[in-house]
Amino acid sequence: MTIYHNPRCTKSRQTLALIEEKGANFVVKEYLKNPPTKDDLKKVVSLLGIKPSELIRKGEAEFKENFKGKELSDDEWIDAMIAYPKLIERPIVIHENKAVIGRPPENVLDIL
Repeated sequence: MTIYHNPRCTKSRQTLALIEEKGANFVVKEYLKNPPTKDDLKKVVSLLGIKPSELIRKGEAEFKENFKGKELSDDEWIDAMIAYPKLIERPIVIHENKAVIGRPPENVLDIL
C-alpha cells in the first residue's frame, strides 16, 4: 500500500492514522518533497478512474495564478502537477490495483 501524503494536510494525516490503526503495511510518499513522475501520475489517474483535471486542487494559488480558465490536455495537466505538486489532490492511497482519494479519510476503508 502506498499513500501520497502531505504531513501539513489534516485529511492526509487523518487518512494515514486510519491506515496505521488498521495495521496495514504501507509506504509514505511525501509528494511535495519528491514529486511523482509522469508515469506515476498516469497510473494514479487510471487507478482512480478519473481524468487528470479531476485530480487538480482548484483552490490552490498556483492553480488560480497559472491555470484558471485554461483548457489543457490530459498530458498538460499531468505536466502541471509535476511542475506544481501542490495541485495534486491529497491524500491518494493505492493498494494493489485500486486507488482512492482520502476525502473523507474513510474512503481508504474501501480498499483495505
